[in-house]
Amino acid sequence: MCAFFSSAEEEYETLLPFVRDGLERGERAYHVCHTKDRDEHLEQLRNAGVDVKEAQRKRQLEVATVEETYLRDGRFDKDEMLTLTQQRLKSGAGLGFPLTRTIAHAESVLEDWSRVNDWIEYEARLNEILPHYDDPVICAYDANLLSAAIAVDILRTHPVVIIGGVLRENPFFVRPAEFLPERLGRNVTLPKAFFVTPERFIKELRQGRAAPKGSKDQ
Repeated sequence: MCAFFSSAEEEYETLLPFVRDGLERGERAYHVCHTKDRDEHLEQLRNAGVDVKEAQRKRQLEVATVEETYLRDGRFDKDEMLTLTQQRLKSGAGLGFPLTRTIAHAESVLEDWSRVNDWIEYEARLNEILPHYDDPVICAYDANLLSAAIAVDILRTHPVVIIGGVLRENPFFVRPAEFLPERLGRNVTLPKAFFVTPERFIKELRQGRAAPKGSKDQ
């Protein structure tokens, strides 16, 4: 699933109960965040009542950085990341945890426009992998860092979405076999006149007016 947040406050208010519930059930938490945000993320977990030091000692909690995962060789490699994602999910079971709850941020990957197509393909191809696992995976996005064009493509690659703190089935989801040939055949860049603010995009999405081109709702 994907999740769009307009602020850190909204994100933590929505996701901290999910994280805490998993840890209390004896499940594993695997998080990916930006290096600059790691200390603050750990502090948010502490403030929510998580014994961070003990959870890390037991390897129940792992907080990795974008540079250690998505950009660990200095650039994004979709095939390598698909392999790493499966390794991380399998490692939780190998450590004896019944499930791994993953929350990952990777907006910095999208700062390199030459890698945008690879990123969207990666997000789409996850739908061919994740159904083989019971572990929930949340791709979290700061909506303020996305153009409407990218936000729509992200939306189309996730069957479930969190918008405004509410989990819902995504009517705009397109399966990889249909989405990828269409998506990779076009350029992601749109003229600035076609961009909308994240706030407007999310508002229109909530109101059902942001249906992607070609969706069943249009």
